[in-house]
Amino acid sequence: MSADGEPEHEHGLDQTAHKTPDLSSDPELDQKFSGLLAVLKEARTAALAFSGGVDSTFLLKAMDLAGMQFIAVTAVSPTMPEADYQKALSFAEEAGVRHLVIRTDELANEKFVRNAPDRCFHCKDELFGKMEKIAEEHRLAWIFDGTNADDLFDYRPGRKAASLHRVRSPLAECNFMKQDIRALSKKLGLHTWDQPASPCLSSRFPYGCRITAEALKRVEAAEQFLKSLGLGLVRVRDHGDTARIEVQGGDMQRLTEPATRLLVAERFHELGYLFISLDLEGYKTGSMNRVLEQQH
Repeated sequence: MSADGEPEHEHGLDQTAHKTPDLSSDPELDQKFSGLLAVLKEARTAALAFSGGVDSTFLLKAMDLAGMQFIAVTAVSPTMPEADYQKALSFAEEAGVRHLVIRTDELANEKFVRNAPDRCFHCKDELFGKMEKIAEEHRLAWIFDGTNADDLFDYRPGRKAASLHRVRSPLAECNFMKQDIRALSKKLGLHTWDQPASPCLSSRFPYGCRITAEALKRVEAAEQFLKSLGLGLVRVRDHGDTARIEVQGGDMQRLTEPATRLLVAERFHELGYLFISLDLEGYKTGSMNRVLEQQH
C-alpha cells in the first residue's frame, strides 16, 4: 500500500542493462535517443509523473530501456478523464513496471477552484509535493515529468511548481520535440504514438470561471459522447450555458450532418447546455489562453 492508501502495483522491473534499439533511419534522431538513454542511465533512480499520455509513456519506456529503478506515479482526481486513467493503468500493467496510484484533491484548494491564469501551478504544486515524499520514501534520487521541448514555448505555470520541487524533465533536457516523441514511439511499438493530446479537464473553462466537480463531469461526458460518434480530437469549451465545440477541420462537415447535429444537440441539452456552437476555426491547443495574449 502507498502512503495515500492506494494499491501499489509491483511487477519487478528488470534492472539489467538494455541494448539501445535500432529505431529509425534518421541519424540525428537516433543520436538524440542515445543521448536520452545516457542521461537516464546516469540518473539511475526516479519517480515518474505518469499520465498515460504520449510523452510520459515514451519516457517510461525509455527509462525501462535504460535499466533505471523507478516508480511510475499516476495522480487521480476529478480533473483527469476516466478514460485516461484506465489507459495509464493498462499500460503500466502491460509494461510490468512499478506503478503507484495516488489521489490529489485540487478542488479543495480555493486558489485552484477560482481558476486564475496560474491555476496549473496549484495543481502541479500538490502533485510534485506528494511525489517528493514518494521519492524520499522509496529512496529515489529524482522526480521526472514528461515535459518536452515544445512545451517550453507555451504558457505553462506548472513549470514554476516543477522548479520549486526540483523536478527534472529529461525530454526537454535532451531537446525532444513532440514529433520526435511520436516518431520514436511508433518505432517502439507504443500505441500512444498517434494518441491525441488530453490535458486536464480544467483547461476547458475560461479563466475566472470557477471549477466544480459537476462542471468537470459535464465536460467529460460531452466529449465522450462526441468521441462515441467517431470524432477524433475534440474539445468542449464550457462557457456556462454555452458549449463551444472544437474539432479538426475534417470532422466539421461530419458534425454538421443533419442526423449527427440533432443527436449532439439532444445530448448536450440533456447535459444542461442551453446553447451549442461549433468553433469555425477548429481545434486549437490552448485556445483559452487567447485572452492572456490580448492582455500582453
